[in-house]
Amino acid sequence: MKAREKAVGSTSPAKDDTSSTKSESWWQRLGAGFVTGAADDDPSGVATYSQVGAKFGYALLWIMFLTIPLMIAIQMVSARIGRVTGRGLADNLSRNFPSAAVWSLVALLVVANVINIAADIAAMGAAVQLLTGGSTLAYGVGLAALSTALQVFVPFHKYSPFLKVLALSLFSYVATVFAVKVPWGEVLRSTALPHIQWNVDYLTAIVAVLGTTISPYLFCWQAAQEVEEIRDSDEREPLKHADSQAPDAFKRIAMDTSVGMIFSNLVAFFIIVTAAAVLHAHGKTDIQSTAEAAEALKPTAGRFAFLLFSLGIVSTGMLAVPVLAGATAFAVAGATRSTYGLAHKPREAKLFYAVLVGVMAAGTALIFTPVDPIKALYWSAVVNGVCAVPLMAAMMILARREETMGKHVVGGWLQGLGWLATAVMGVAAIVMFATLGKG
Repeated sequence: MKAREKAVGSTSPAKDDTSSTKSESWWQRLGAGFVTGAADDDPSGVATYSQVGAKFGYALLWIMFLTIPLMIAIQMVSARIGRVTGRGLADNLSRNFPSAAVWSLVALLVVANVINIAADIAAMGAAVQLLTGGSTLAYGVGLAALSTALQVFVPFHKYSPFLKVLALSLFSYVATVFAVKVPWGEVLRSTALPHIQWNVDYLTAIVAVLGTTISPYLFCWQAAQEVEEIRDSDEREPLKHADSQAPDAFKRIAMDTSVGMIFSNLVAFFIIVTAAAVLHAHGKTDIQSTAEAAEALKPTAGRFAFLLFSLGIVSTGMLAVPVLAGATAFAVAGATRSTYGLAHKPREAKLFYAVLVGVMAAGTALIFTPVDPIKALYWSAVVNGVCAVPLMAAMMILARREETMGKHVVGGWLQGLGWLATAVMGVAAIVMFATLGKG
């Protein structure tokens, strides 16, 4: 992408990677990676982690640390693709792979993301209803409308700091842990010395955690945000055309992504600990939703823990829903190579915004249907499992192509960990299909 092309969607000047090192604080240097990590702990993810903690206690805590390097690696690869090429992930895929394969992946992503959006909207509405009474559906529609309006009408350079602040709401789940009694000795033993159970339920739970933690929409979003930051800057250029910016750009991506993924997994760790200490320890082992998890906290952990958990659902939903909708719009518009990006106004990127509004509307409409949200999320996980492995493999192939990455092909430890993450998700997909219908 040339500088003149980039300037079309530019909304405000920003410093390039190299000039930001000394003049910006660590908070200012956090961006796409931090928001992506936080968005991973959406209400649907909170439901999965709560279910795992309620059913298995502390027995699956180890996996939250195992996945950290895998998450960091694959998200760094996606970020590098965006920063080096100045194009989103689907845009790059459409230029390097058969269109039928690309559109198959995009279609799967759209289906999974719409289901996830619906689940998150429903969870937010239910959380507000728990706190104030009233109509769950009305709250869900209102929050969905607010989220859509922010994405469409607020310029990205003003909206992105709001997403970073919302990410801090995840600390409510950390605070919840300290509002309940936790046997930390048992927590440490289960984390450091896992006792793996070779049965269908346990293996299915591992697959669910992996699928929730390493999700296709996160790859699309982080790559796209690197592109957005190039377009929003008068100084940053795609690294393929600006080699001098690469060293600091890669340092920033590594720091931003590492902080985001570690933060994400620590929050998930604390959610599992809370559910294990409060629900599993008191015989409540079957949790069907985030709202049920929040309500179950009240009798044993007190109203303060209940309030923190419920407010966290609303805040993280308002963070995750735009990421899900935005990632979908980036994927569809990128695959068609039409104009895309939140830095553009709706009239400049009609397809992009039509998809964004369309998936928000579809997700909102789903909450009015009799579809079982737990079954819907289950099938969303299945779709993500089908989509994640080929998408990750395609990313790793792209990251090694000189015609795509120029001098900045991915190699060394990052290449090794990226392929390991792909292999782990491949095994998880095999296990998922082997156990399908047996649980």
